[in-house]
Amino acid sequence: MSVINRFMNYLGLQDEEEVVERERVTQVEEQEVETSPFESRKNTKNTNNIVSIHSQKNVRVVLNEPRSYDEAQEIADHLRSRRAVIVNLQRVRTDLAVRIVDFLSGTVYALNGNISKLGPNIFLCTPDSVEIQGTITEMLAEDNDYNKMR
Repeated sequence: MSVINRFMNYLGLQDEEEVVERERVTQVEEQEVETSPFESRKNTKNTNNIVSIHSQKNVRVVLNEPRSYDEAQEIADHLRSRRAVIVNLQRVRTDLAVRIVDFLSGTVYALNGNISKLGPNIFLCTPDSVEIQGTITEMLAEDNDYNKMR
């Protein structure tokens, strides 16, 4: 009991039982309102839509040099597993390289991903979780213009 409650009780302005009952009610309300720090953090995360920056633990980029059309399916499997793939088609005949690029373009389209040309017969295929920023083709065009001038 507080000093004021004792003083009021001494003067007979309130009963001791009322004070004890009020204190019990306030203590019960405080216990209901109190939550553990973990629960309050968890509730805050859900309401604020906080996303962890470590959502993917291992981000992999796969390097692949297919020798036949059959290996294009392996590249598509990597894309379905949300891995970026760099495809080097320099050791494949031109007609086979075109077929592989067509297949990978369809796969990337189905997965809402991207395909970018990095160099002559080298492509970067990414799933939708990877964003490609910038272009390399402009630099290649400038290099070709520079080589023609020499």
